[in-house]
Amino acid sequence: MPLEKLNLTGQFLIAMPAMTDPFFSKTVTYICTHNQDGAMGVIINRTADISVVKLFQQIQIEPENTSLLKKIVHFGGPVQTERGFILHEPQDEYDATIVISDKVALTTSKDILLASAENKGPQKMFIALGYAGWTAGQLENELAQNAWLSLATDNLDDIHALIFDKADHEKFDCAMRMIGLDLVNLSHHAGHA
Repeated sequence: MPLEKLNLTGQFLIAMPAMTDPFFSKTVTYICTHNQDGAMGVIINRTADISVVKLFQQIQIEPENTSLLKKIVHFGGPVQTERGFILHEPQDEYDATIVISDKVALTTSKDILLASAENKGPQKMFIALGYAGWTAGQLENELAQNAWLSLATDNLDDIHALIFDKADHEKFDCAMRMIGLDLVNLSHHAGHA
């Protein structure tokens, strides 16, 4: 498939070992939208410098659901780091929800956090601040330069493992195993065969 026709929506991007950008080195990013205008995704294996308790204090929510306070806030990417991006099971739609697939949705409105604070939110939820963005053709160019591997899976267990269930430090290796690769066997230099 020509790169200009590529649509990675609902797939995972895995940074190649040669990726030196400090925002993306050793990251796994879930792609929420990808079209002729560019791409948008959420890094799923980086912790933010803020706790859920502090986040909820800042947005003035008092949760009844104390298990929610044990969740981790993630660094979703370097764009709009003051804004929340929540990946979740697509059971309910909120004020600003994009249904990515029948397995994952993205919500950017506060009402999902209010619902979760009242034990009415989704069971599976990933909270991030910021997102990763690419302009038109930028991601295709980075793929052509061997900066990323892409992982497509419809397996619910794999998707849930990568986004919701695995610890952040396990997600990169887990994604590589899902592709069938071992980091030891990959070159640290970009290039073409």
